[in-house]
Amino acid sequence: MKRTSKTEETGESQPFAFRLDTHSGVPVYRQLIDQVQAAMASGALAAGDQLPTVRQVAVDLAINPNTVLRAYREMEIRGLLDSQQGTGTFIADRKVEFSQAEHDRKLGQLVGEFVSRAGSSGFTLKQLIAALRSLDPGEDFNMQEQLQEKKS
Repeated sequence: MKRTSKTEETGESQPFAFRLDTHSGVPVYRQLIDQVQAAMASGALAAGDQLPTVRQVAVDLAINPNTVLRAYREMEIRGLLDSQQGTGTFIADRKVEFSQAEHDRKLGQLVGEFVSRAGSSGFTLKQLIAALRSLDPGEDFNMQEQLQEKKS
């Protein structure tokens, strides 16, 4: 089991580090969860990668250890993390499966939160779509096609 993830540019291992946005209005424990999920989705964290200890995260971010513990426990309940007494907290190697209804509900919730947070920061929907397209220009974000696929 490893503690670090490799960066694509350098091939060097770098420890995963959390960052807080104190002006976002998002609870700290939620920011920690979101960052782990984003790192897993991007490949920055993979199964078996070790997260920093609760104490280390609390010290680095100057937050209460109970906040970090809450985030870690919630991720463990969701099946994202495995905690092993005496060795640490690791990214789980199992894939969490959701029903189509749960998947659609989660996607709707994430999109709503994303658009709301971006709107409160002054971004328009058009700017968000352009930014999403720039992340993966090969991906087709045509809403009509997605709706037609869903109906079939």
